[in-house]
Amino acid sequence: MNWERNTGSLDHDFVNEYFDQDSSDNMSLYYDYEEDNPHINKTIEDCKREFYNDTAYLEQHHPEGFCKVTFDSIMCWPPTPYNKTATVKCFKYLFSIRYDDMQNATRFCDGKNQSWSKQDYSLCIPLINIPENNETQTGLYFLGFTLSLITLVIAVAIFLYFKDLRCLRNKIHVNLMFSYIIMYLTWILMLVLINHRNESVILCGFGTTLLHYAHVSTFFWMFVEGMYLYILVVKTLRREIFKLRVYAIIGWGIPLISIVIWAVVKGFVSASDNQHCPWLYGDSVDWIYMAPPLFVMFLNLIFLFSIMWVLITKLRSSPALVETQQHYKAARALLVLIPLLGVTWVIMIYVPSGEYSREIFESLRSVLLSTQGLTIALCYCFLNTEVQNTIKHHFSVWREQRSLGSLGKRSKDWSSNINNNRRHTEWTLVSASEIEAAIPLNNATPDVELT
Repeated sequence: MNWERNTGSLDHDFVNEYFDQDSSDNMSLYYDYEEDNPHINKTIEDCKREFYNDTAYLEQHHPEGFCKVTFDSIMCWPPTPYNKTATVKCFKYLFSIRYDDMQNATRFCDGKNQSWSKQDYSLCIPLINIPENNETQTGLYFLGFTLSLITLVIAVAIFLYFKDLRCLRNKIHVNLMFSYIIMYLTWILMLVLINHRNESVILCGFGTTLLHYAHVSTFFWMFVEGMYLYILVVKTLRREIFKLRVYAIIGWGIPLISIVIWAVVKGFVSASDNQHCPWLYGDSVDWIYMAPPLFVMFLNLIFLFSIMWVLITKLRSSPALVETQQHYKAARALLVLIPLLGVTWVIMIYVPSGEYSREIFESLRSVLLSTQGLTIALCYCFLNTEVQNTIKHHFSVWREQRSLGSLGKRSKDWSSNINNNRRHTEWTLVSASEIEAAIPLNNATPDVELT
């Protein structure tokens, strides 16, 4: 069994009721809960006996007076001179909850009023018991995020390196991949900070805000992907109707606005709760940034159904394909579109109620969601025939130059050598050339070829 330190302050309602009462009034309350808290086995008389020598010393050396021993139903507070602060070790257990007993609680002895001030238990932090299944899910997320991060970085490098791959379609892909990269890096950073018990409010607030921003951005870039395909395939408009900057405003700008509003409201609304890092805790304010992704997922479902309808219609109109081939190609296209449009998140909304089935579902969700970046990198970069042909061509040119001992500078742009074969499509489903044949953008109706 592992324990993790909760960064929230002590906020148990019943404990707060104790703190607001005098020790003489809450003794009966204490005894009602004695069985649940066997570690608390003291009374005010026990406290006086424990600090008898300290009391005698202060009576001799502080004739002006001091705050006497007291018991708040939680802890004994030693006698303390006026205008001094008493410090005691935090309790280990309270109401069957494990606390961090490496910290201290404090209480000020007010010389002006000649009495104790209110106790400060803010550093007595409850420790969260992490079940083994949660550790397994965290491990699955970490492994999936790491694999996705590596493949996405390689995919982005490929798209940025080769000039002939720098079309609008691939630029949208790159921005989607960038949003995933930022989210994965931030998640790993936050995991490290939590494991090392970093208590910096600035790091916690910035990291949490950046993580939510990157997460929301992935949904909006998936929405951009869906909107782009919808305009290209269903509406058959010119693919240049929107420039990249318009898509960038949608993909990066709208999430930024919602996250900034959320962060500011969260900071002000939750400040009164005395939480160490209010942005880390969920409440109703989170709907400010949670609602937009839900809306764009709904729109992407509409885009998906519309695109699949057009694709299936074109497949059925092709006399060259038998019914089995039509079903296979439609299913293949659907599986490729699901991760691109974020439909995986919709599938994972439902959570079963059974304990065993819930554990299986949570593990499955951990695998599917953490490898979504890996799936996108595979489908739209490594398994894309256009990318494969580009890499093969450059590799063959490099090998020929090396074998011939050429001293000429190798060009990254080889479009002049393949002008007659260059593909102008902007939609990658399985490959650029295959989709161009499957869904014509003009009035022509060539045979479908999605092999």
